[in-house]
Amino acid sequence: MNAPHHGGCHCGRIVFEMTLSGPASAFAPRACDCSFCRKHGAAWLSDADGALRVRQRGEALVYRQGSAQADFIACPHCAVLLLAMFEREGSVRVAVNVRALDDATEFAAEQPASPQRLAPNEKRERWTQLWFSDVRVTMADD
Repeated sequence: MNAPHHGGCHCGRIVFEMTLSGPASAFAPRACDCSFCRKHGAAWLSDADGALRVRQRGEALVYRQGSAQADFIACPHCAVLLLAMFEREGSVRVAVNVRALDDATEFAAEQPASPQRLAPNEKRERWTQLWFSDVRVTMADD
């Protein structure tokens, strides 16, 4: 594993540490073309062989969009969109909004993505293959 990348929202209520299985330059954020992601300026980064640690103070703001299979996690205080989360058979998969990283300059150029063209089952298979599976979320005291 490589050195971790840190990120989070403006106010620090939700922070994360992402460790990739390869160099950052080998990972290209996926710029989704759906209206939700476009309006939030989101580009998603994940590594099925990497690890993600999230620390959260208080409840997050949760959106359900598109096919309503994934939760989009934002800070309820400063409104930064941070994560996309999907649960399947008791396993959580997560993608990170690269715009929430402290330093996102090391990654490959963004690639366009159009998951809205996929059937619901195709989305779940894609997320299972691409998104972080080694995920731990801890709640911190306020």
